[in-house]
Amino acid sequence: MGDTLKFKQILSKYLPNDFVPYISELIMQSEVKFKIVAPRRTKLGDFKAKGDKSNKSQITINGDLNPYAFLITTLHELAHLYTFNKYKNKVRPHGKEWKKEFSILLNPVLIHDALPNELKIALEKSIQNLKASSCSDIHLSRALKKYDSSKRTVTLEELDENTCFAINKKTYLKGKLRRTRYLCKEMSSGKSYLIHALAEVNVLE
Repeated sequence: MGDTLKFKQILSKYLPNDFVPYISELIMQSEVKFKIVAPRRTKLGDFKAKGDKSNKSQITINGDLNPYAFLITTLHELAHLYTFNKYKNKVRPHGKEWKKEFSILLNPVLIHDALPNELKIALEKSIQNLKASSCSDIHLSRALKKYDSSKRTVTLEELDENTCFAINKKTYLKGKLRRTRYLCKEMSSGKSYLIHALAEVNVLE
């Protein structure tokens, strides 16, 4: 009982309060090793299946996510756990089996009155054609980004074409949109790179 209460108290720092009981119950019942980790540029969360040297599967979630992004990312990784427990490594990581598990886990969130309506709409649209991650769905990413901290950053899609900007200590010139990414020229090398529309950038004068 004490461990459960302590776990809920920790999760309450990262999740919307109304969803703490649901998520804590899922994690406790799953007996998965759940870790909140330092931010990673390449992923929001991660699932590692138990192997010969580990008797528990592990889920890691970036600790800098806003509460709703933390919620959706956690459910995403729990869906991987549930899929592995049922099928091991016999199915594709984001195949129909994972999509089914993710949809089931999302349903209690979608019908909860505490979920903001704009997020509900974005999630319902997303679930009809589930992507590998919330970042892959630009409409869902936009909806989730609104709940980031009050310190607002500029995203690449907000800039005009041919605007100079900096990201990861490199300078680029914004180009044309290619689906969810912009083709941008790196100024020092002249090479072109695809950069996500919602990447946070610094505008250069």
